[in-house]
Amino acid sequence: MLKKKNRFPFAGMTNMKKEDIINLLPYQNPFLFVDGIDEISEENIKGHYTFKRDETFYKGHFKDNPITPGVILTECMAQIGLVCLGIFLMRNELDDSTNPQIALTSHQMDFYLPVLPNEKVTVISEKEVFRFNKLKCSVKMINEKEELVARGKISGMIHIPA
Repeated sequence: MLKKKNRFPFAGMTNMKKEDIINLLPYQNPFLFVDGIDEISEENIKGHYTFKRDETFYKGHFKDNPITPGVILTECMAQIGLVCLGIFLMRNELDDSTNPQIALTSHQMDFYLPVLPNEKVTVISEKEVFRFNKLKCSVKMINEKEELVARGKISGMIHIPA
């Protein structure tokens, strides 16, 4: 006999709590780059993160001129624009004991402006394809002046262990 999952109250509904999504992320400090989710739907997500002055990577990137590394900006875009959206899209498969497993499968990013310590960025992601637990999105990052920081395509697989 199959064991029935203890589903979250949002299973099957479009009003999954934003805090629930963040709590399901398989990351923690110092590698959690999501402060909040501003908007979410079946088609897109908008979230934000502020890069704190004491982030460890600023100590060496660059000496006396700290700039957020592109790989960290990509990770922030992936966490908000791919993983958070993917968790929302798979909400019917989740319960309170679920630990989603995430695998980034590809990305292509272009960077336009640096992100400095204490700078808040917003990530906006639009779903292109979601099929067989693989999600492909068009993402962009803007700063508080609404200037384009980076944009690109990102894809990943989300696995929900049985």
